[in-house]
Amino acid sequence: MKTIVLVDDVQFNLTLLWHLVKRIENYNSVSFLKPEDALEWCKENEYDLAIVDYMMPKMNGIEFIEQLKACPAKKDIPILMVTANDQLNVRYKALEAGATDFLTKPIDKTEFMIRVQNMLVLCQHYRRIANENVQLNHEVVENSKKINEREIDTICSLSKAAEYRDPETGGHIQRMSWYSKHIANQLNFSDAEQELILQAAPMHDVGKVGIPDAILLKPGRLDSSEFELMKEHSIIGYEILNVSSSPLMKIGAKIALTHHEKYDGSGYPYGLKGDDISIYGRIIAVADVFDALISSRPYKKPWPIENAIEFLKENSGKHFDPQCVEAFFKDWDHVLEIRDHFSDQ
Repeated sequence: MKTIVLVDDVQFNLTLLWHLVKRIENYNSVSFLKPEDALEWCKENEYDLAIVDYMMPKMNGIEFIEQLKACPAKKDIPILMVTANDQLNVRYKALEAGATDFLTKPIDKTEFMIRVQNMLVLCQHYRRIANENVQLNHEVVENSKKINEREIDTICSLSKAAEYRDPETGGHIQRMSWYSKHIANQLNFSDAEQELILQAAPMHDVGKVGIPDAILLKPGRLDSSEFELMKEHSIIGYEILNVSSSPLMKIGAKIALTHHEKYDGSGYPYGLKGDDISIYGRIIAVADVFDALISSRPYKKPWPIENAIEFLKENSGKHFDPQCVEAFFKDWDHVLEIRDHFSDQ
């Protein structure tokens, strides 16, 4: 059974309304002499229509409507206000408060049935639209998940392609990605932003797919001309990733472009300085360099972790954003857990 709420401080009026509602198939009524009692009941229960008198003590009909409409879950449920025929100002105020329609005293039975039936149909429409919106939102969420999964697949493929051409290991990619998430967490990024950084960080060197093997795989240090070519991987990576409008790819593009910029402006490709460098690039710079220092490469042996720690601290404010360095060293045990969990061995 569906429910119509009746609110009037005169018992005779409630009895009359009760008898009229009784004639409507599949609907029953709940009656209240005190509007404050009706308000509390309406907030906690489901109903399809409220019929409320204007003239009531303590809380008049307009005040009742205003407080009921303030509840988000109840704002679309129709309300019929009962007024005297000459109370035009009351009607105007009631409309502003959220009344849907009016009944005039004395109540005409035929008019009552027509207006109530119209309001009940309106409530059914509201409910149908609300249910469709819930279903639509569910479909949007599911489609967004599928799109996100495809984006992550694309990222994994691009990162894997770069990884096959780069002496860096898959362990390095995992470690620096989780270090980056750790830094973002310590900087109070939202959970969603932390997850985006974790997913986008592996793309930081995707531009290396455009660098010749002779340079990329050279066992010794690069000469100045070779290094100039190597620096182009930042722009190449940005151009690869920036073609997509998705937030994940956009963050990946910023990371690829800016993770070799330095806080003092001495980095590349554009010599950006301080906060002009994307925060994502500043975070990845700390995570990437730290793990590169303690990892083995064809051209170097791994640094002792103490030396890598000292390097970050000495270059805070020069190479690295001081806030990112400070965040990295918070909860140091977690950093060590990441290092050990994604060990190359």
